[in-house]
Amino acid sequence: MSVRRRRPLFVSAVLVVGAGLALTACGPENTDGPAGAASSAPTKAAAGAPSAGAPAPGAPAPAGSAAPTAAHTPAGASPSSGGGAAGGSAAAQPCDIQSLSINASARAGAANQWVIEVRNTGAKACSLSSSPGVDLGDSAARDQSKNLKPVLASGTERFPVPAGRSAYAVIDLDPSGATTGTAPGINEINVLVDGEGTNMPLANTRNFPLPAGAHVLNPKMGNYRGSVADAVASMTAAPK
Repeated sequence: MSVRRRRPLFVSAVLVVGAGLALTACGPENTDGPAGAASSAPTKAAAGAPSAGAPAPGAPAPAGSAAPTAAHTPAGASPSSGGGAAGGSAAAQPCDIQSLSINASARAGAANQWVIEVRNTGAKACSLSSSPGVDLGDSAARDQSKNLKPVLASGTERFPVPAGRSAYAVIDLDPSGATTGTAPGINEINVLVDGEGTNMPLANTRNFPLPAGAHVLNPKMGNYRGSVADAVASMTAAPK
């Protein structure tokens, strides 16, 4: 735009100089001369302006080059950003009961707490529900619908178990440590390692006997964790 403002000034200067030279050459007596010189001067000035003002022909070029730059630069940048968003790995598939080893036993030093260990014996990682499905009841009862269920820690995300590794969940049968007023007739802990109900049928429930005289009152359980210590911490955080 600055080049275009300068062109009229240059042409005006050429006109003034050309007119002055014509007047000097022809003198005041020739009245037709100045008019003819003035009419030819703009033609020569216009023809010579492009070479003298070299930026003038190029003035439209910045406008023409700016449009492709604005249009194509973002398009050239978008593939790299789109390619970077294509990462991520698929979640582990639900564990198959045939590839699991399941055990439940009293935790050392805390008789009321039981550790449920689920080991992935398969060749690839799989996932379990956030916590196992557990209830406590009488192994001799025909009606198991009244079995006690523990209060669970918060959390719903599935827990991945790498091949050859174990997931642990801890249940406290009697958090208060009460010895009276506990539930009578409880002698069994029943464990369905994937408690979501869609990945594992109830027929896969495992039953573990409790020792005689076990006290059960307001049990609570944590989520699966990668170590017994972390599983205990999760259980402790469960509401009472």
